[in-house]
Amino acid sequence: MNSFKIKKKVSIKDIDDLNHVNNAVYVKWMDDVAFLHWQELTENYPLPEYIWVVSRHEIDYKGQAILNDEITIKTWVGETSGVKSIRYIEFYKDQKLIVNSKTVWVLLNAKTYRPTRITENVLKVLEASK
Repeated sequence: MNSFKIKKKVSIKDIDDLNHVNNAVYVKWMDDVAFLHWQELTENYPLPEYIWVVSRHEIDYKGQAILNDEITIKTWVGETSGVKSIRYIEFYKDQKLIVNSKTVWVLLNAKTYRPTRITENVLKVLEASK
């Protein structure tokens, strides 16, 4: 499995009343890493006729991050069929898994915003990440 990675440093705006990264921040970071990964995958083969939207998140919180921690976020594409594609994301602090997630993404036509079947050209782009 080829994964795509980015790093984030926890800032004061990421912290909640419990002095750790707020759960909504992890969801935002999930969106960020998925967007950046898609950008990389389509850099040489743009697919502007499609957009992705989330239909479901499953998130397991196993640890916490605090101010100034450096978080490594790793993602990869899983099962893909019909109009849906699964994306897995893991968050690490000091090489320890602190959050993992599974997100179901739905492919939409960029003009109509209606779900559209994942075509062979989109599948090839997604498979390049596997």
